[in-house]
Parts: sequence; structure tokens; C-alpha cells
Amino acid sequence: MAPQITGSAVVGPDETLHVVVPSRALAAAVEAVSPRVRAHRLDPGDVPAGEAAQAQVWVPRGGGGADLGLAAALPRLRLVQLLSAGAEKFAGRLPEGVVLCNARGAHTPSTAEWVVAAVLAAQRGLPYFVREQDAGRWSPAAFASLAGSRVLVVGAGDIGRAVGRMLAGFDVELTCVARTARDGVHGTDELPRLLPQADVVVVIVPVTPETTGLVDAGFLAAMADGALLVNAARGVVVDTDALLAELRSGRLRAALDVTEPEPLPEGHPLWSAPGLLLTPHVAGNVPETNERAAAAVVDQLTRVLAGEPLVNVVGAY
Repeated sequence: MAPQITGSAVVGPDETLHVVVPSRALAAAVEAVSPRVRAHRLDPGDVPAGEAAQAQVWVPRGGGGADLGLAAALPRLRLVQLLSAGAEKFAGRLPEGVVLCNARGAHTPSTAEWVVAAVLAAQRGLPYFVREQDAGRWSPAAFASLAGSRVLVVGAGDIGRAVGRMLAGFDVELTCVARTARDGVHGTDELPRLLPQADVVVVIVPVTPETTGLVDAGFLAAMADGALLVNAARGVVVDTDALLAELRSGRLRAALDVTEPEPLPEGHPLWSAPGLLLTPHVAGNVPETNERAAAAVVDQLTRVLAGEPLVNVVGAY
């Protein structure tokens, strides 16, 4: 469980709160919180100077790599507030005394929606029909139905639960798995038993040492013939070579929004892998996501100024 940390650990009473942000829009939203807040927009590679160098809070740019050098250049830094739910690029890599928080929930609706869209498209053969349309061919064919299928969701966090709620409307037989078993949720130790029973396996876990490479050759071999693997987590969760072997054999199908490596380089074998629906890490990329992420930042800064407990704490370093 994440430690409870209050805003008083970030800024003192009546002290000006300096926040480094990646955009003008977010700067305006941040400064609207209170006259005590000063926003400083920095572009990648910028060196903080003047008041910006006194920032207690850093909101990194979403996507891309983590510019950890910026954290080291902010001697008063106490809080890193992410715009994303994934925190693996920062966790355990920040200077001592810095709290790391994510934007849990900001990407939940759109990512869960992508999962449902990808499952429906793959099961009903929409990629095939799009290719036939491009070629000007009228090619009737029958594909699998989602209704009545057995869906295994690996990851019972915020997004995993949203996926379950959305899929419930399709009359599926839903099973959820998490690291620790609890009421209505199986533990990961039961995967060898559950994987062969699933028509669709959705992976939506955070990146940790335990989940990196979770979907390896053994995991894939345990899946039923013809089953669909859906990865909306991170590319490193899946062993790319092992998945390629299964796709090339025609035994499994997959829908991926994330890959390892990423971005996928030109000529990589995943581009031409059979039975694969591939999107370029866009599951959470809808206009409303930016609004929800900005709202998460505003809420956190409001808590900081009020000395209230911070939310979505990933860790303190």
C-alpha cells in the first residue's frame, strides 16, 4: 500500500508553489488554482533558471522518455505528478525526498474502450474486411462472436475493472486475475488453469519486475488454440519473439496497442505478422484524456496547498 503523504511535505504554509509544466494550457490551469501558484513551462532540454529552478513540483510531459536530469536540476523538488497512469519510467529513479504520483483514472475510459473495440474488431474479422475493401473485393466470411465467449482479464486495477464493466454488456463469461486473490478475483498463480479456458485474454497490468515478460512462451503455450491475446498494458509485458512464433504458426491471434520495441521500427516482423491487429500506443489518446489528466494535476495541487493527503501516490523516494 502506498504511504499517506500530505501536501505539507511539498510546500510550507503561505509559501509560493512553483510548478514546472510541459504546456501553456496546463500552465494556465495550474495558475488558476491559487495566487500562490506559479507555473513555469519548460521544453525538452531546457535548463531551469530563476524561479523555475525553485520548483517544488514537476509535471513531466506525457509519453516519450523520462528526463530524469531535470529532476536532478531542481534542488527543491518534492513532488513529481505524472499525466499518465504508468509510472515505470520514474519509479525508484527519483532523488531522495521526492514523492511520485500518477494520474490514475485519466486514461481509464479511453483505454478500456480501446480494449473493447480491439476485441470486437479482431473477433468479427474487421481487419480482414478492411483489407478486402481496399482491394475492391466482396469477400463474405464468418468469424467468431464476442457474445458468449470466455474472457480472461489479467489485471484488476482501475482499467481492468472498467474493461470488465464494458464487456459485461456483451454477455461474456468474465474472469479477472490480479497479483493477489480477493473476492471475485483470482490470483496469478491460477493462470496455468485459467488460460486454457479463455477465448480472449486481455492484459492490463502495471509494469513491475513481476509483470515484465509475464506473457512469455509458457503463458502463450497455455492459451487455447485460436484464442486472442489483447495487450493494452506495456510492450515489455509480452515476449515479442514468443508471440511472433505463435502468430506465425496461426495458433493464436493478437491485438496490440503497445510493443517491445516501441515505437516499432520499419521492417520489424510484427508489421507483417498474421493474425495481428496493431495500433501505435493510442488507446488512451482521446481529447478528453488531456482534460482528465489536467484535472488530476489541479486536484493534486489543491491538496498540496491545503496540506491534505496526496492521492495516487506511487511511492516516496
